[in-house]
Amino acid sequence: MELKTTRWQVEGPIATLFLSRPRRRNAWTGRMHTEFRFLLEKAELDPNVRVVIITGDGADFCVGADSQALEGHAAKGGYDPGTDSSLPTPGYGVAKEFDQNFAFMMALNVTTIAAINGAAAGVGLVAACYCDLRFAATDARITTAHGPLGLPAEYGLSWLLPRIVGLTRANDLLLSSRKFFASETEGWGLFNQIVELSELDKTVREFANEMVRHVAPSSLRMTKRQIYLDQHRDVGSSVAESDALLDAAMTDPDYLEGVKALIEKRSPQW
Repeated sequence: MELKTTRWQVEGPIATLFLSRPRRRNAWTGRMHTEFRFLLEKAELDPNVRVVIITGDGADFCVGADSQALEGHAAKGGYDPGTDSSLPTPGYGVAKEFDQNFAFMMALNVTTIAAINGAAAGVGLVAACYCDLRFAATDARITTAHGPLGLPAEYGLSWLLPRIVGLTRANDLLLSSRKFFASETEGWGLFNQIVELSELDKTVREFANEMVRHVAPSSLRMTKRQIYLDQHRDVGSSVAESDALLDAAMTDPDYLEGVKALIEKRSPQW
């Protein structure tokens, strides 16, 4: 697929997906949605990619849906996603709960990290919240954005935000659609780290590199799957699956290498 609204960069086990419409502040379109899913599917199919960093080109992360697209919805009298039947489906088929827009990110094997370098609004905030980890620049402006447009909370954000920041804070952000700086959310749990913009890329890449050096690929995959499936099931089912996964992991080369590295007091070679 020709990339017109995104950029893709791979360095070893870490890929970077750039939302790339800087002249439109990386506003979201159907084309960007298609490329976004195409690139995440590309990462899933590449056995060497373990982490995908998602960030924005230029001064913004993503300011939400493109205003021209919003105008088009109004003219048509209904929502037009701007995609067709060829839309890639990474993560689909793992569990029915994840077979939806953005929810599919919970079913990916790769770990996703949002590096919010600037404004993140509406669907831009949605994409960031569905990432497994989030880092933000101190002065990044954030908003759910839907309220002033007379729209509902988008793409399950009303399910996700309360689980990230708690019901009281989520209600504030969802019901008011107010704008706030990332720095105001210190201690909320919305972001793993909030740093100066000049330090953001370095901080995210150091975190990603340390994670892929320290954690076995199989462990990252299994643990991510457990985390999101456990949001939909009881504790007994969680324990039962963890026991089954433990038995299977004991025969995996990653476990054997991890034990060997521990005994030999060296870094594992995944």
